[in-house]
Amino acid sequence: MELIILGSGTGVPSRRRGAPGYAVLAAGRLVVLDLGAGTLRALTHFGLDFSRIDLLALTHLHPDHVGDLVPFFFATHYSLGYTRQEPFLLAAARGFREFFERLKVPFGRWVEPPPGLMDLRELNPEGPDGLELPGLRLKSAPVRHLPGSLAYRLEAEGGSLVYSGDTEACDSLAELAHGADVLLCECAKPYLIPGHMTPAQAGGLAARAKVRRLILTHFYPPCDEVDVVALAAQEFGGEIIRGEDGLRVSIPG
Repeated sequence: MELIILGSGTGVPSRRRGAPGYAVLAAGRLVVLDLGAGTLRALTHFGLDFSRIDLLALTHLHPDHVGDLVPFFFATHYSLGYTRQEPFLLAAARGFREFFERLKVPFGRWVEPPPGLMDLRELNPEGPDGLELPGLRLKSAPVRHLPGSLAYRLEAEGGSLVYSGDTEACDSLAELAHGADVLLCECAKPYLIPGHMTPAQAGGLAARAKVRRLILTHFYPPCDEVDVVALAAQEFGGEIIRGEDGLRVSIPG
């Protein structure tokens, strides 16, 4: 299993960091976690074909995490770029279907993938849930950000990756991440703001969950002015990596 960071930033435009998006190559499949603005183009930079996306899992519906969703749906209509024939899975918290129907009000059929191409799976926003593909398992748990926000645990090829999405430190995330090979964890700012973690809090959660490696991500600009790894290391003694766009990490590795 391999993680590729497509965007390690936020909704604030940055030359260094794109909006949130993460690609995982596992069990012969392409999984994408969140789809912030620019992530479709970022896929092409790393030699990945957007029509190969087998599973798209969305943590929540803030614009910086779904900014490329409308362009993705729109692009599925054009065979010059989108060659997929079999359905892709889209996983999101229950309530996404209503959101999707509302997208059709301004955009009409152009945001509705061709019939039979999208398999929408709504997950429980109040407790553990998940889905399975051959050789790959996705588990979800609610986290503390927006109502319906989810974190994900991906298990394949003997490895495990947990992606926090946006959240405060919480029991459900620690339980989901317990013993994971990699925790890909948001730490939006070096000081506390509602709905997010600091680097030190991310380190504390990694220690509590007993993960092998911690990758910090989802940085607002103030995080690029401090040593986020050193801050996280105050709480976590394992390997810590500062996320950067284009970073590739083998899991378990």
